[in-house]
Amino acid sequence: MKEIVQVTAAVLEKDGKYFIAQRKLFLDGRKREDPLSGKWEFPGGKIEPGETPEECLARELKEELGIEVTVHEYLGSTVHHYDHISIELMAYRATWVGGAITVKDHHDYRWVSADELDRFEFLPADIPFVEMLKS
Repeated sequence: MKEIVQVTAAVLEKDGKYFIAQRKLFLDGRKREDPLSGKWEFPGGKIEPGETPEECLARELKEELGIEVTVHEYLGSTVHHYDHISIELMAYRATWVGGAITVKDHHDYRWVSADELDRFEFLPADIPFVEMLKS
């Protein structure tokens, strides 16, 4: 059985809309072979040794998007087994408190209402959180 990698995700809400990000489609000018490229997600990343999930989320959003956030309550976790990796995705509500969004590790981003979430193809691990926000 594969090791399960712990990963965080931020559910950022502003004015009744949620922040979602699209994974990169290209790398060094060439289309990525990653089967997850182009899919949408709640941004975040892998927890580093000695780091809490909350610290990870704040660090990842600063590195990937150039923004500072305050991490709030834990929303839950899901485990998903992709072909190349197994992850436990831990989601937290977060508030954007500073910085300007700069897309570094993503192709695109959007602010969308809960009703609009179905228009985007999300990563399988993120889908339970999409469903939670819609209900």
